[in-house]
Amino acid sequence: MAFLGAIAGLVILAIGGDLLVRGAVNLSLRLGIPALIVSLTVVSFGTSAPEMLIGVAAVMDGVPDIAMGNVVGSNTANILLVLGVPALISRLRTSEVDTRDSYSHMIVASLVFVALAFLGPITWIHGIILLLLLALSVGHSMLAAYSHRRAKRAEGVEGAEPSADGWKVALYLIIGLISLPIGASMLVDNSVVIARNFGISESVIGLTLVAVGTSAPELATATMAAIRRQADVVLGNAIGSNMFNILAIIGVSSFFGDVPVADRILLGDVWVMIGASALLVPFVFFGVDITRRWGFLLTGLYVIYAIELLS
Repeated sequence: MAFLGAIAGLVILAIGGDLLVRGAVNLSLRLGIPALIVSLTVVSFGTSAPEMLIGVAAVMDGVPDIAMGNVVGSNTANILLVLGVPALISRLRTSEVDTRDSYSHMIVASLVFVALAFLGPITWIHGIILLLLLALSVGHSMLAAYSHRRAKRAEGVEGAEPSADGWKVALYLIIGLISLPIGASMLVDNSVVIARNFGISESVIGLTLVAVGTSAPELATATMAAIRRQADVVLGNAIGSNMFNILAIIGVSSFFGDVPVADRILLGDVWVMIGASALLVPFVFFGVDITRRWGFLLTGLYVIYAIELLS
């Protein structure tokens, strides 16, 4: 039954991801703002909802290792899998997307997070710092959206789906945002049951099964965006989700209890996360597209990392 539940979760994720992409692209066109900004905010925050629920619940239940492992593992998966797997399906023309500002914000957030982790358990005081950084990043995105809308307000909604009225766009977004956490929850819950039957530890479950499971909404959304050739949605979703994971999930979770960082995560996994983030430099700053070859490399690196964890 656990295997059937996991498969059902994957099906729900695929449907929800497709609807969320369609809703996000049409929303951006109708509002006159870039799809990248919608992906950095609405889409990424929505697809990160499972991580938020699991993070808070883990701290309240006295298993903060799962919360920390979930965030660090999800951020690594968001780069290596969420960008790697879609590239196997379709070339991601990231050379046409300007993500330099948002990527820089993500790197700063990641380094601040690592610094706070080394200072000891992450407390509510650290949580306030993380949430303030999130507010600054979102504010920057809102200003960029406003400027773009003013510059493009005379261009109408050319390119939007003709049948996608305002209510239908809202319906796409609502169904997508609701179904993704449901699908992810089904996948995670059943995967954890399977893993515990094999005697896998809590921290490794957080870094692997829970992390991949809660990244499944991002992966489903990115895969559907790649099929629709929306590289801006793919990249924006990955970057935005990573910022939300670090700043919002750890920030909010710290208000429900201190979040310690296990030695294994502190000395190893956070640096894997930073290294994975650094792999985006060619795509962000040098106009390199994420081709199928890059997709194999990114996905392969994650497979190697997961095997090392499970061993």
